Amino acid sequence: MLVVGGGIAGIQASLDLADRGLTVFLVEKSPSIGGRMAQLDKTFPTMDCSICILAPKMIECFRHPNVKLLTCSEVKEVAGSAGNFKVKVLKNPRFVDAEKCTGCGACTEKCPVKVPSEFDMGMGMRKAIYMPFPQAVPRVTVIDKDHCLYFQKGVCRVCEKLCQANAINLDQKPEKITLNVSSVILATGLELYDPAPISEYGYKRYKNVLLSLEFERLINASGPTRGELSRPSDGKHPRRIVFIQCVGSRTQQRGYPYCSSVCCMYATKEAILVREHDSESEVYILYIDLRVFGKRFQEFVTRAKDEWGVKYINGRVAAVLEDPATKYLLVRYENIMEGRIEELRADLVVLCPALIPREDNRALAKILGLKLNEHGFFKTEDPLLMSVETNVEGVFVCGCCQTPKDISESVTQASAASARAAEVAVSVVVKE
Repeated sequence: MLVVGGGIAGIQASLDLADRGLTVFLVEKSPSIGGRMAQLDKTFPTMDCSICILAPKMIECFRHPNVKLLTCSEVKEVAGSAGNFKVKVLKNPRFVDAEKCTGCGACTEKCPVKVPSEFDMGMGMRKAIYMPFPQAVPRVTVIDKDHCLYFQKGVCRVCEKLCQANAINLDQKPEKITLNVSSVILATGLELYDPAPISEYGYKRYKNVLLSLEFERLINASGPTRGELSRPSDGKHPRRIVFIQCVGSRTQQRGYPYCSSVCCMYATKEAILVREHDSESEVYILYIDLRVFGKRFQEFVTRAKDEWGVKYINGRVAAVLEDPATKYLLVRYENIMEGRIEELRADLVVLCPALIPREDNRALAKILGLKLNEHGFFKTEDPLLMSVETNVEGVFVCGCCQTPKDISESVTQASAASARAAEVAVSVVVKE
């Protein structure tokens, strides 16, 4: 079996297949599995530690005898049909020998180069040789060729001198791997819409306007501030935080016309996290429609209002303005219920942007002959009755590459995809 994408959906699908006795090749583009869930602080509605749930599954996936993990790898070509796909994978070099590296971190300590960390959404810094995050799997460092002084200027090699395990291999080359698999599961995840072009929100212009995932890293104990809630502009503790919903969502002009499904829920979760950090802080959520479905989610919002004092305002934001002297923000919005323009003074503004498909989807769709919907997500045969089947027999999808969804729904769909993929393998055995 081939699973493309090492987020929670890809991990669950791989484990389900491996537990059935099937060999699974899990291909992940980044240096570590974990995906977006690894970046989160807590999950809703239970408020459990995200990495505490995810890390054991990551380790189980890495250690499972039936799972072959291929990180820093990309699918480049697929031929054949259900039951007999021939897949060509390009494994990019880490410039670190995964068999020798102990993950001690000595090489990263003395590296002279610092660049923004992708895992911390650019809010923290990492070295040119780095571990993606503390719980990374596999626990092997990787060298960023684009910023390493050796590859750019032919100097340094400090990491090579410090590595007692002799794991640094600056001569590593890309490796082409050919796999023969019965079926393919795509679990490539999603991206966040960049609202910088929508100038009224002030994103990228004002330091104290953040995306929701940036806020997750800010409030996370493993994040750039070690969980200390502070304003990026001056490090001061924010006393009033405003969350803005539907940024780039449900609009035809600038963004995407669909609802991203989980924004109201994770904004509620983040609002509660603010109150957990500082019970005296004020938290506002500006929403157009509060879309929470199911009894437990509605109860979660009710608890946020009654127990944590989160204030929900039915309002459509017109502009976010900054006082250049104090860096305080003024949120101007239309109060939909009252029918008038109101203003909120805020220390920090958190934008909840549209969840959008990855650009990789188009390349994979071309390689596999798959259909995409009008928004760029992988299209399934029927969103209700055949929610994991694509137009190509033997190729299945799960998680947020099909449509935005929460973690529990992604895991459920991953198990469904693995069950369908296993049927293909069984049918091949029966035919033989």
